[in-house]
Amino acid sequence: MAARPLVSVFSLTGDKSGETSLPAVMTAPLRSDIVQFVHTNMNKNNRQAYAVSLYAGKQVSASSWGTGRAVARIPRVGGGGTSRSGQGAFGNMCRTGRMFAPTKTWRKWHRKINTTQKRYAVASALAATAVPALVMARGHVVDNVPEIPLVLDNALESTKKTSQAKEILAAVGAFDDVEKAADSKQIRAGKGKMRNRRYTLRRGPLVIYSNNDGVEQACRNLPGVELCCVDRLNLLQLAPGGHMGRFCVWSQSALEALDTIYGGDGKRIPTASMTNADLARIINSDEIQSVLNPAKAGQATYAPKANPLKSIDALEKLDAYAAAARRAETKAQEARASNKAQLLAAKRGVKKERKQFKAQGKAFYAASVKQGDVCAEGFDL
Repeated sequence: MAARPLVSVFSLTGDKSGETSLPAVMTAPLRSDIVQFVHTNMNKNNRQAYAVSLYAGKQVSASSWGTGRAVARIPRVGGGGTSRSGQGAFGNMCRTGRMFAPTKTWRKWHRKINTTQKRYAVASALAATAVPALVMARGHVVDNVPEIPLVLDNALESTKKTSQAKEILAAVGAFDDVEKAADSKQIRAGKGKMRNRRYTLRRGPLVIYSNNDGVEQACRNLPGVELCCVDRLNLLQLAPGGHMGRFCVWSQSALEALDTIYGGDGKRIPTASMTNADLARIINSDEIQSVLNPAKAGQATYAPKANPLKSIDALEKLDAYAAAARRAETKAQEARASNKAQLLAAKRGVKKERKQFKAQGKAFYAASVKQGDVCAEGFDL
């Protein structure tokens, strides 16, 4: 196996105290789709069953009036002397009726997940904790952290006081993420605040240890900080919400234990389907192109079929008479368009000739309608 990158080991004061090799599982492929699928199904396994009462909406005596009374056949409350009598009951469309498809406690609450899928998801989530970009994209404040993954000396596991844990996290720059989580605490929106889930809080660092010599008691009261034994790695903690890149603080023994848990006699480390995901570069490489068959020449190419409704040449192949008629019509339209100016000029000339006699007509009309005795001078017959 090729040499893996070295990871720095820091003392509790923040100084570098040694080095260790990166576990092989940290090189597993990052499969966010598998992580999200497994997380979604795994998160369903801690739900509490709920259902409405078996008698809800049915605690009244009601029966249908039957047909022939011009009313719906829904069951109706019997009796008289009150507005409730005659009202519809039982149905989901009725006031105070039962709900549609009342919920039952024997719903399928839990989900089975393939063991290999769960292991693949945990391996991917572990590999994502070693990528600073994914850790920062998840929202963790790791600007002052010297290195990711952050590995501390085994003395971390012997820490027994919360004050000591705060000093250790501050020394390695991880306490900024704890403060971020503490500042995010707020009252939950909705009815969960009445159901023992009053506050919401962002996730902070995940402290992973090999032996609990007091570190659980020291860190459990820090806001947002969670603890996990390396033998019991949980996807719900490594990828909260199905999002990879949890900020993890490792003890040296816990990090080194990953090489015994994964690989060799332990769990199989998933391998990527492609070591180089640049498919275009692979196809265009000299090694691939040298063994490919040359491009075949002489392939018959066909022109796209012409539409005879739009193309006269295509129409001529189907019906020569129709094509000739269309050409003649087109030619006539062009001729009409070219003669249009001459026709307009001729029409306008006729109007001009008529206008020159208009003045004489007006003068004659004005003279003929004058007031007076037109017979004063008599008639020459």
